[in-house]
Amino acid sequence: MLKIQNISYSVAGRTLIEDASVTIPTGHKVGIVGRNGTGKTTLFKIIRGELNLDMGDFSLPSRARIGGVAQEVPGNEVSLIDTVLAADTERASLLAEAEIATDPTRIADIQTRLADIDAWSAEGRASSILRGLGFTADEQKQPCSAFSGGWRMRVALAGVLFSQPDLLLLDEPTNYLDLEGALWLEAYLVKYPHTVLIVSHDRGLLNRAVGAILHLEDKKLTLYQGNYDRFAETRAARLAVADSENRKIEARKAHLQKFVDRFRAKASKAVQAQSRIKAIAKLKPITTPQEAALKRFTFPSPEELSPPIIHVENGSVGYDGKAILSKLDLRIDQDDRIALLGRNGEGKSTLSKLLSGRLELMGGTMTTSSKLRVGFFAQHQVDELFVDETPVDHIRRVRPGETPARHRARLGGFGIGSEQADTLVGALSGGQKARLSLMLATIDAPHLLILDEPTNHLDIESREGLVEALTAYTGAVILVSHDMHLLSLVADRLWLVKDGGVSNYDDDLESYRKVLLAPTEKPASKPKKEKPKPKRASRDQLLALKAEVRKCEERIAKLDEFRMKLDKLLADPALYDERRAELPSLQKKDAEIKQAYTRAEEMWEKALSKLEKAEGKAA
Repeated sequence: MLKIQNISYSVAGRTLIEDASVTIPTGHKVGIVGRNGTGKTTLFKIIRGELNLDMGDFSLPSRARIGGVAQEVPGNEVSLIDTVLAADTERASLLAEAEIATDPTRIADIQTRLADIDAWSAEGRASSILRGLGFTADEQKQPCSAFSGGWRMRVALAGVLFSQPDLLLLDEPTNYLDLEGALWLEAYLVKYPHTVLIVSHDRGLLNRAVGAILHLEDKKLTLYQGNYDRFAETRAARLAVADSENRKIEARKAHLQKFVDRFRAKASKAVQAQSRIKAIAKLKPITTPQEAALKRFTFPSPEELSPPIIHVENGSVGYDGKAILSKLDLRIDQDDRIALLGRNGEGKSTLSKLLSGRLELMGGTMTTSSKLRVGFFAQHQVDELFVDETPVDHIRRVRPGETPARHRARLGGFGIGSEQADTLVGALSGGQKARLSLMLATIDAPHLLILDEPTNHLDIESREGLVEALTAYTGAVILVSHDMHLLSLVADRLWLVKDGGVSNYDDDLESYRKVLLAPTEKPASKPKKEKPKPKRASRDQLLALKAEVRKCEERIAKLDEFRMKLDKLLADPALYDERRAELPSLQKKDAEIKQAYTRAEEMWEKALSKLEKAEGKAA
């Protein structure tokens, strides 16, 4: 159980959290929401003990392990699988100690604990997590240095999931995942055996993976039971009640004020007037939660072009003469809203680059309207902004002939106010940077807007504003996003990028989600109802079981070695004469080794039985 009691925290004279309390039972999964800048990440740092509170306290069960995603995985030569395995420090420590331990009792304790934490199946579990986050079996063997920072963040996430801390803290975990990875994470967290706190603006994740919402607002913490949709409904009802009460208060104040204004000057009514002035002062409005400022986006409207704006016939595209996608027959009209589906590495980015003019066709034909303008937004572009310039400087570079007032009006259309307009980009929040990049991508009023993960760093209100803007937009839209809520509200066509081609996906997003989360094994074509065919053991499971048997055999061999040495000592006649004092100690060790050997044999027999059963299924 996590208990937060009356905590307060300030930074640079600004109070973020004040006299806030909440209790989160063990095993609960809680989403943390609130406007950007309210202190959600700060709350995590407080729980991890990285910040000193102004007042208050929090408590966790003794020896509870707290885990979160490391800021960055080193770009070293350690393989991905070994990096993840090393994240379970207890397992790594026990394995290291097992190599040098000499005391039979300690050896037995180590091996028992390794069995308790399922250490011998660790490689299979780690591989499964990496696979769920988008890494193939071959990629798992490659060094971390072979991957970009975003992909290494996935490795960091895999590491903390593998180590299974008692309290798992995740701060916007889907920001560096694609749709497939985000859906896998949702399913994984539902089954996670311990307490989870997730800071997220992903409504899908907050609706499917958590059972409560912790709202950080007005410097307070309020816990709502249920998923995000239920929280939104409950909060809306609460706001409506507060608004109704405030209207009643205002009406009462107005009535009292009329009396005061009318009779203040009359001596006979002075006492009553003063009484009513005091009553007005006591009528305080009910404090309602701070409402987020209007999170608007205003995309400029392009002129209408004759359809189609893009037509690809028998096209192929790729890199260095090798086709990634081929046999492309695609048509895009100006009123299209298309979501690109497909697992990582299938070619979604390649297709986006082709349609945006960043890649040329290797074969086939591609016809585009002569006046076609394409806007392109990818998450990496946020990192390419000039950190030592202001948003006004950025827009002045691309629109030097416009007036300063027009520059600010454009920025205002994307929710960047006058204060942020003159702030260096390096000091802006992630959401403000994303807004600036979106404004620059759409400044030419493109007929086709390609958006690759546009919601990263945007809060929930901003995401709703983006949905409204895209719905009203008069150009075509192509979306790549892990945000199923955005896709479901904006896209009216689904394209599946798979097996080197692109095809229409005729089912809906929920159907696609079920396909992604379904087991990879194909069911028997005609299963017998009276005797179902046993589930085949996977390759990873077989490898893990074989490793467990091998470790058990090594353990028995090591104990055998100790038994032989001890038997030799006990057979020495001198032990029963001049060295008689050593006999009790050696006899005690002999009993301990026999006990450890019996336990090791039992573990080996159990592991061997599991392997034989699994091999029988795989046959």
